[in-house]
Amino acid sequence: MSSTQASDAPPASSAPTGPYRRMPLQPAGSVPVDFTSVGIAESLDTATRWPDHSHTVHELLWNDAGPSTLRAGPRTWTVTPTIGLWLPAGTVHSAEAPAGTAYRATYFSLEMAGEAARPLPTEPVSLRVTGLLRELLLRLGEESLNEHSRRLTETMVLDVLAPAPHQFLVHEPTAGLLQPIVAAVLADPSDVRSLGDWSRQLRVSERTITRAFRAETGLGFARWVGSVRVQRATTLLADGEPLEDIAEAMGYRSPSAFGAAFRKLTGTTPSSLRG
Repeated sequence: MSSTQASDAPPASSAPTGPYRRMPLQPAGSVPVDFTSVGIAESLDTATRWPDHSHTVHELLWNDAGPSTLRAGPRTWTVTPTIGLWLPAGTVHSAEAPAGTAYRATYFSLEMAGEAARPLPTEPVSLRVTGLLRELLLRLGEESLNEHSRRLTETMVLDVLAPAPHQFLVHEPTAGLLQPIVAAVLADPSDVRSLGDWSRQLRVSERTITRAFRAETGLGFARWVGSVRVQRATTLLADGEPLEDIAEAMGYRSPSAFGAAFRKLTGTTPSSLRG
């Protein structure tokens, strides 16, 4: 997707291609830009990683196909064709995507965002990519769009942005006590050990483990494990994996049990997040 093309657009189409892409750290507003919005689109032939960087402008990410992940500090978000991500200017982040992913990014100048009818998120936040939002973003890529229509479309995009009911992220706690749990669950989300099992293994009370999880993530043990499973499942859904395989990989006895747990945690069905 390509809007007003500018020579100083963030990672414009002149960005180097390849599996490892270094980009600069730019504080918010540190580099003048001559656009109100600009977009890029790319289909990846190889698995690609972007190490820590930041943009001088705001970024809205979403995919045409496949999943990708973005990490900022201890938090990792999933991006798919149905789940986008709003990334405020200056946010230091890294990203990675497997081969076959087709991603899009639209950048908004601070001035354009400042004209939004309501305050925009000041932290990264998952967005549902609705049909309306998708069409508006695609419209910004039309070369024939005149200046009046462009500004109207930009205003509408910013007006319809809304956080997803469930934030498709995993907050990875750093407390030493929790590291055996974190390592085990991240390595294998199907790990079925309960809070009681971990309490006995680590020789601390269940309340101690729960307090440690809540202090860093705002979630108890079970909800945190659920967030890991949702994120991994969402990635597999976007990649077209069968529900039976996803359910098994996430530690559920059947697709129906997986679907029920997924709905409880996200308020939506697994099939609604297919790319």
